[in-house]
Amino acid sequence: MCGVAGFLSSERDGGGIIIRQMVRTLRHRGPDDSGIWADESAGVALGHARLSILDLSPLGHQPMVSLCGRYVISFNGEIYNYKSLRKDVEGLGATFRGRSDTEVMLACISRWGLEKAIQRFNGMFAFALWDKKDRVLYLARDRLGEKPMYYGWMGKTFLFGSELKALRAHPEFKPQINRDALALYLRYNYVPTPYSIYQDIYKLPQGTFLTVPDPVKRLLMPIPYWSAKDTVEAGYANPFDGTEDQAVAHLEALLRDAVALRMEADVPLGVFLSGGVDSSTITALMQAQSVRPVKTFTIGFNENQYNEAVHAKTVARHLGTAHTELYVTSKEAMSVIPCLPTLYDEPFADTSQIPTFLVSQMARKHVTVSLSGDGGDESFGGYSRYFIGPDIWRNVAWLPVPFRRLAARTLRFPSPDQWDRLTFMLSPFLKQYGTYGTFGDKFYKIADVLTMENPDALYHRLVSQWEHPEQVLLAGREADTILTNKNQWANLPEFAERMMYLDTVTWLPDDILVKVDRASMGVGLEARAPLLDHRVVEFSWQIPLSMKIRRRSGKWLLRQVLYKYVPKELIERPKAGFGVPIHDWLRGPLQEWAESLLDEARLRGEGFFHPETIREKWVEHLSGKRNWLNYLWNILMFQAWLSCENK
Repeated sequence: MCGVAGFLSSERDGGGIIIRQMVRTLRHRGPDDSGIWADESAGVALGHARLSILDLSPLGHQPMVSLCGRYVISFNGEIYNYKSLRKDVEGLGATFRGRSDTEVMLACISRWGLEKAIQRFNGMFAFALWDKKDRVLYLARDRLGEKPMYYGWMGKTFLFGSELKALRAHPEFKPQINRDALALYLRYNYVPTPYSIYQDIYKLPQGTFLTVPDPVKRLLMPIPYWSAKDTVEAGYANPFDGTEDQAVAHLEALLRDAVALRMEADVPLGVFLSGGVDSSTITALMQAQSVRPVKTFTIGFNENQYNEAVHAKTVARHLGTAHTELYVTSKEAMSVIPCLPTLYDEPFADTSQIPTFLVSQMARKHVTVSLSGDGGDESFGGYSRYFIGPDIWRNVAWLPVPFRRLAARTLRFPSPDQWDRLTFMLSPFLKQYGTYGTFGDKFYKIADVLTMENPDALYHRLVSQWEHPEQVLLAGREADTILTNKNQWANLPEFAERMMYLDTVTWLPDDILVKVDRASMGVGLEARAPLLDHRVVEFSWQIPLSMKIRRRSGKWLLRQVLYKYVPKELIERPKAGFGVPIHDWLRGPLQEWAESLLDEARLRGEGFFHPETIREKWVEHLSGKRNWLNYLWNILMFQAWLSCENK
């Protein structure tokens, strides 16, 4: 796990100094070593910040030149099947200097070419490859989008890197905020691929590679080597035809191998354990294949509704792991907030970014690599919207649209505050649907659903924060994304499956994996996700929906694997989020910080937002009448990022 940076430019001097400046910004991603490679005659420079995981010797140093001398690579990530690939190319006559997966990658590319080689890689990766013979630069990213790669043009220079801060270190970089991308951020809480917060700078889509010839041409189109859409449709067309017991056995075998491959390291290894289905499954399979107790890590909170540490400890005790838990105070959690803009490099507003950073920080004191359970929800139907969404739609779709609109207007007639007062006496009987003070917002959400014309519109509403970003922005409109371009959707008849697919190609790479990558790499920790092994994902689309969602509960098949190792009663409980009570902190210890960022004169002077709507929500939130956390955190994270940007 490392940091990658570089450029290709028509300017032919000063490359060595500039690339060192770019690499220096990525020191947190690779604290163990750094290196540069430059060819001023070609105007190309590659840089690398190394976190040593495999082959800790100087033979793993990057950028690395292939044995044949043709290719130079700067590579971030891991190729988990590198040992079997090494045997394959050794059978073709390849020789090796060291034991790193980077050297194996170069040998594969030298013999099979980039596209054929990359299709055989099982791993998480983003890399830059320079072909000295053809004078072509290649950028590539893994299938699911675990590792980041930004790229774009500044003047006559093509820049690329693992994080935006590396691009900003180049003297040609002239930041200009992309207001259309800002509109998308307000809706989704993240800037979706392929956009970035900066004009003319992009994220390389997952499962693609980019060919950049010298001299650089502006019109460059990423080329897919793996497609989630094709994978989903192929799985649907060729379903698994075995029994449920056979499906459980097959998934268990796949997961055991995926976990075993990700336990390969020359440094201390552990696992994040929340006590939920995904992390418990990964922990169980690790422990089953380890000769010593696996190191497990959990963050706890004193607020019971946010604390899963008790459940994790129970699972750890059953499995016999070497368990470490850290209970974090609200003061310690809040101390992370000033670091978030620098850590994430562009606006990012998933509040679970805070505990994710804290658990990474704690784990890094003990290990260099930690496995995680990310990816299980999207592949195996874990999010509640996958069964609640279809239920809601079935309950309202039979009503004619005019009647639904009338019902929506009726629900919106009382204010949310009035609804809360009306339901006060009934709140003990409605506790399965929420707590007192939340029913007004829920009635308004039901009203939103009633106005939807189809289930896909319902999904889009469920994943939206600001439903009408253009009403908040002074300028900018939402650009096209996968969520709005149905030509990019997989052909799936079931609403739940369409949601799972769309989450896999949007929410997963742009929110979940960004959160994990920046939080872990911010402290020099490598996070590995066995559930994102592409073989596991491909199999998940071959099994029927009934093996994923059953009796209003997700991940049925994954649970059956887990129950072979952990008793059912230790796992079965409502799914909890990985969050902290920021909505309360904004009314207390964070109020002064938030007020300074949401100051009306400041908002007006910066020229991005209409202050009126934001101030109205802020005042209502402070009063306790409404919980506007999702809307306000979205704005606050942009404002905090902008403040750092302007320094």
